[in-house]
Amino acid sequence: MTDVTTSPDPTAAEPLDPDAAPARMSRREVLSALSGLMVGLFVSILASTIVGNALPRIIADLHGSQSVYTWIVTTELLAMTATVPLWGKMADLYSRKLLIQLSLCLFVAGSLIAGFTPNVEILIVSRVVQGVGAGGMTALAMIVMAAMIPPRELGRYSGIFGAVFGVGTIAGPLIGGVLVDTSWLGWRWCFLFGVPFTLLSIYLLQRTLHLPVARRKVTIDWLGAFLIIAGISTLLIWSTLAGSKFAWASWQTAALVAGGIVILALAVLVESRAAEPIIPLGIFRNRTVSLTTVASILVGVAMFGGTVFLAQYFQVSLGKSPTVAGLMSLPLIFGLLVSSTVAGQLITKHGRWKAYLVAGALIMTVGMLLLGTIGATTSVVLISVYMAVLGIGVGMLMQNLVLAAQNDVPAAELGAATSVLTFFRSMGGAIGVSALGAVLASKVTSGLTERLGAPAGGGSGSAAVPNLADLPEPVRRIVEDVYGNATADLFLIGAPIAFLAVLAVVFIKEKPLSTLSGDERRAQEAPAIH
Repeated sequence: MTDVTTSPDPTAAEPLDPDAAPARMSRREVLSALSGLMVGLFVSILASTIVGNALPRIIADLHGSQSVYTWIVTTELLAMTATVPLWGKMADLYSRKLLIQLSLCLFVAGSLIAGFTPNVEILIVSRVVQGVGAGGMTALAMIVMAAMIPPRELGRYSGIFGAVFGVGTIAGPLIGGVLVDTSWLGWRWCFLFGVPFTLLSIYLLQRTLHLPVARRKVTIDWLGAFLIIAGISTLLIWSTLAGSKFAWASWQTAALVAGGIVILALAVLVESRAAEPIIPLGIFRNRTVSLTTVASILVGVAMFGGTVFLAQYFQVSLGKSPTVAGLMSLPLIFGLLVSSTVAGQLITKHGRWKAYLVAGALIMTVGMLLLGTIGATTSVVLISVYMAVLGIGVGMLMQNLVLAAQNDVPAAELGAATSVLTFFRSMGGAIGVSALGAVLASKVTSGLTERLGAPAGGGSGSAAVPNLADLPEPVRRIVEDVYGNATADLFLIGAPIAFLAVLAVVFIKEKPLSTLSGDERRAQEAPAIH
């Protein structure tokens, strides 16, 4: 690994040494270098979803509630979201290879804690540790790809990346369901499952990933990082608890929302004055970055906010086992896998990308609307078709937003642009899960109260997730119907949010894809800086 001479100007981008700018890598070399990256990415994404089908069993065994159900998902997303900008900034300052391996080590630690957790409190802490590691992997994967591969060729590899992301996101519930239904394994292996694969990823990265290091003598804006994390966390805590622990229109809502906005305003002030901000505000002057950021937020809300509760719908409303519920996710995986791969190949072949963004956003919206019609009696075939439509739309849209942004910024801002999009997509997902989770809990509680006189488990918003096997037949049918209708409502809420993504991508200006890799562009742009 080649170091770079320190720049006399600490705020300027570091010019790479001729030795440090590697020769163009062949496709075989790129695939070899990406092997460990993809394994690590798959496992870190899997952590967000593998607990999906296992959560009803986990919550029952650890005596948790519906609110805890949401928190186990939300805390991992929150930690991942809040730390992405920090990982992206460090990627511009330190060894990207070392940072990826560090993030994977954190993920291993979180997984081991979760696998041996004695209660829900320790489980939530472990999910935070997992989320910090996953945040690093998610942000750094695309940064590393952009450093090695030109945007003109990136479509081909982005398709693979999108497929890994999609399969990791949706295959998790299937793997989790099988583990839960296997008596000699159980739900704890949902957390332990990824440990050997993560260790394999660390080893592969050590053997195959070789990148130049551009170091600069700068200090990280830790105050800005703290304020960003605190502000986002405050708003996410509000969206999770509102409607269950307190009313949407209450003094608690006013306090949390006002507090979150004030903290974020302070973060903007600090970031605007920092020599090396965590999120460079100037990057939003770029129209493409601004619009793709908006679209990424909306994709996160629509995708995570809707799909994370499908596993619960399959089990509680349709009465399926965890394994069958996982298998029912396959149409979504297949749609995402095919569309992501095919779109990536076509973009590389023809060099045109905007049409896939627009089409993907439209198809995603249609998929959300279709899933808004489901209920306790909807046929599995029909649900599968609806899920495939949603998967096709997300697959065409998600990774190509990153490609569009990376193509339109200087090489020195690749890390910032990539981490910004990843941050806001994750933030959208965390907001979607927490807010829609609160809506689901509220609708289920009110629905059961209206039809049964009292929700299962008692109090508002904290009602225990019911075990259908323990319920009399008439009560079970009511519970299935209430959960089915409540889940459909989540997709109806998500559909107009998804449509806003259509409006965002329509206004993105299509620009020709660069034929130079990120490191080649950085070396070319460096003389112009001095």
